[in-house]
Amino acid sequence: MLPYGWVAVGNSQRRVDGMADVVDFGLATAMGVRLAPGGPDMPAEQARAVVRELRDLADQAVGHVREATGLVADPSSAAGGDSVAPDAPTTVVVDRSEWIRSNVAGFAVVLSPLVERLEDKQGSTNPAVAAVGSRATALQLGGVLAWLSGKVLGQFEVFTPPGQPRRLLLVAPNIVTVERQLDVVPRDFRLWVCMHEETHRVQFGAVPWLADYFTGQVHEFLDAADTGAGDAVKRAAAMVFTLIRVLRGDPDASLIESVQTPAQRAVFDRLTGLMSLLEGHADHVMDDVGPRVIPTVATIRERFERRRAEPSAVDGLARRLLGLDAKLRQYSDGAAFVRGVTDQVGRDGFNRVWESPQTLPTRAEITDPAAWVARVHG
Repeated sequence: MLPYGWVAVGNSQRRVDGMADVVDFGLATAMGVRLAPGGPDMPAEQARAVVRELRDLADQAVGHVREATGLVADPSSAAGGDSVAPDAPTTVVVDRSEWIRSNVAGFAVVLSPLVERLEDKQGSTNPAVAAVGSRATALQLGGVLAWLSGKVLGQFEVFTPPGQPRRLLLVAPNIVTVERQLDVVPRDFRLWVCMHEETHRVQFGAVPWLADYFTGQVHEFLDAADTGAGDAVKRAAAMVFTLIRVLRGDPDASLIESVQTPAQRAVFDRLTGLMSLLEGHADHVMDDVGPRVIPTVATIRERFERRRAEPSAVDGLARRLLGLDAKLRQYSDGAAFVRGVTDQVGRDGFNRVWESPQTLPTRAEITDPAAWVARVHG
């Protein structure tokens, strides 16, 4: 039992042996869980009722999303490579601690190639120095995840080891917190969120190559990183310069992009295009289905967008430091792309984006739907 009656569902701790010399993932988990904010104050029975309703609404969202997208998820796609138990849950309601455990485990999986490279380079490094570095990195990771754990409403697990089911996580405490802040009808808001997250599950479940492509792009991004001492100094200088720009209010400054190599920027552009597509598509589905099944969808969208656009001073700075402002632009740019393409070639014409990596929109095409239509349909 966790504070305020929120109960963790499942256990996302995955095997990370052999990586502690570079990143102490166990410490990252412990730090993140310790610093995570507590859930909203409500009686235990009421919290359990929220969990039950979210599970029911997640089931309802399946049909709505299937009708809107024309996509059907393959049940076997829930596996992270190998087969999993047929009764393995694909949608689970979790608390903030479980979300942190899931993400630390995901980081361990996706970072494994880079960790191996760094471990090879650390062959002559003083063990004490390596231990300090791994703990410092873990503390940073844990701190960031603790902050994010109070913001994320849901997430689909893309990065999983073979045999581990890819689950859709609904973070119940955050959903309740936001619906209270927005003063919206709880059931309507919960179904709205479920449809967004179910769209992500369907995207990866109906497109068999998408998860491997996404993971491959992240690995390619990491492989292109400079790991030498001289390169580290240059990256640190670029980060300091960009940090000054962020603090001065420069809206175009991005710490994430400031430390990229030229090879990484090309991969980053592909990932930005992909993420804009996935997030915009999910937002489009929410608003397409919403008027038919969610009576207050217009109010929810208006208040939710206002909340996105008007963060507190601390949240606004944290967003920019972590590159989350760019992620928020992905929602609006991606949704505009989906609308623009659908208006020209219809839903089935839009669904050609899922045919292969070559039919995905580029970062430039996200803001120019007609260019994608001309390239793919022309």
